[in-house]
Amino acid sequence: MDATTQPGLRPLTMTRSILRHWLVIFLVVYGMFNALPFVAPMFMKLGWAEAGNAIYTVYSFFCHQMAQRSFFLFGKHVMYRPDQLPITLTGSTGTDTLLLRDFRGSDLLGWKVAWSDRMISLYGGVWLAALVYWGVARLRTIKPLSIWVFGLMLLPIVLDGSTHMISDTTVGLLTGFRYDNAWLAALTGHVLPKSFYGGDALGSFNSSMRLITGLLAAVGTVWFTFPLIDQLARGTVHDIDVKLARIADKQRRRSGQLEDAHEHFHTSHPTRPN
Repeated sequence: MDATTQPGLRPLTMTRSILRHWLVIFLVVYGMFNALPFVAPMFMKLGWAEAGNAIYTVYSFFCHQMAQRSFFLFGKHVMYRPDQLPITLTGSTGTDTLLLRDFRGSDLLGWKVAWSDRMISLYGGVWLAALVYWGVARLRTIKPLSIWVFGLMLLPIVLDGSTHMISDTTVGLLTGFRYDNAWLAALTGHVLPKSFYGGDALGSFNSSMRLITGLLAAVGTVWFTFPLIDQLARGTVHDIDVKLARIADKQRRRSGQLEDAHEHFHTSHPTRPN
């Protein structure tokens, strides 16, 4: 019996197989994780509310899901301003966040994707960057980013996310300095359309920054971590191969010893003719 097929060694050989194909496994599993938020509005459109709401609930642990910062499918617009939604906001950040989070859509407006534009950029960006990494890594070895460059690629999303949080929690979702971005309008001399400076709609400064910083962080995360994971996986596969080779060698020696002993026995005890 081959050493790699012995029942006792199956966990070892299975681990080896997983490590050899870890990136393909990641792309498939993580790809499904990225697809489900888009499946939720499809389920709602089809009238499968129970299945759709289950996805929204699960993904609510990964995202605030506020409607004004989410993409909508099957409606008149891809994104909506708060005043375009059938929601009466109170001015309280906590209450308004819950109201915008709980609104998942309607037949008229469409149904929102189960996470916000930033999460689509960040999580989806990791999957896209991983796909590119997989293609390039098959042709050449990719060195990881330095920790400093990785930190610089994360800095924009930290600044953008933290200023949004400060603005939302201290002033309000619709009145904070990150909602009207008057500071940016003054800095640029109001040369751009008003719709660019204010709000969260697609094409606005806020939405653009969420998409850009999310994608930048995703690329940095993949470029920094995946080469390290790849090195660790290759090293572990090598160690497993060495161990399996030793086991196979011991089996060959043992088999040879048994054959020698069997031959010596028959030589020492020849079969007598009848």
